[in-house]
Amino acid sequence: MNLSKVKMVVSDMDGTLLNSQHEMSHRFFELFEALKEHNVLFVAASGRQYNSILDKLHTIKNDIIVVAENGGFVMRKNEEVLSTHLPKSQQQKILKVLSEVSNVHTVLCGKRSAYLTGESEEFTALLRQYYSAFNIVDDLNGVDEEIIKTAIYHFESSEAFIYPHVQHLEVDLKVKVSGPNWVDISSPNANKGFAVEKLQEIYGISPAETMVFGDYNNDLEMLGLADFSFAMENAHDNVKQAANYQTASNDALGVERILEQLVAQKR
Repeated sequence: MNLSKVKMVVSDMDGTLLNSQHEMSHRFFELFEALKEHNVLFVAASGRQYNSILDKLHTIKNDIIVVAENGGFVMRKNEEVLSTHLPKSQQQKILKVLSEVSNVHTVLCGKRSAYLTGESEEFTALLRQYYSAFNIVDDLNGVDEEIIKTAIYHFESSEAFIYPHVQHLEVDLKVKVSGPNWVDISSPNANKGFAVEKLQEIYGISPAETMVFGDYNNDLEMLGLADFSFAMENAHDNVKQAANYQTASNDALGVERILEQLVAQKR
């Protein structure tokens, strides 16, 4: 692999850059400094909330681009690059469908805060792993903030117990199984691929100059925009089929192993 021409690295967070304990490695931050020296742009692209991504990357937050909420919200430093909201009518339609599904936990995701009813203490505690800013409300239909995405959680399986109930919404919306327990619903253009494509246009970077890492179905669109697309060893089979290459698991520093090769070739 000739990685010497790479100008932008895009990485998913959970299951990819973060280990199973949702932690960053010290090695990544060392490699990031080397990428910065060689003017390689780093993009963190996640289904996570913007604030939550910054919490994980706070020491380099002014030097990266953050693609949050699966591409619905993109920021560089304090500048909003892209925002794609979910119309109120669509929110209400989604909430109506979910009201008839048992054992699911729904979160409305705004730019700066998320909203949930807080009926499950277990889910509220779990949510803190992914959302550093959220509010508990009586009724999700009454939330007034501009919403980017609806996130739905099931403690056993998102593919088995959520997706079949919301699959029909794909006619008008982007419905993504974004993790073993999560399904995300957003506007059609609110996906990581749309966001990465916009960044390529803004910075004049081609797919041949782009490297992408991912592990789940919400990464598929952006993997298709990079010649150097990598599936993690722990990735969903769909991702392994879509990616051009494969690397080690998130717990075995799969991203860092490839970045080491990139930095070595840049030098």
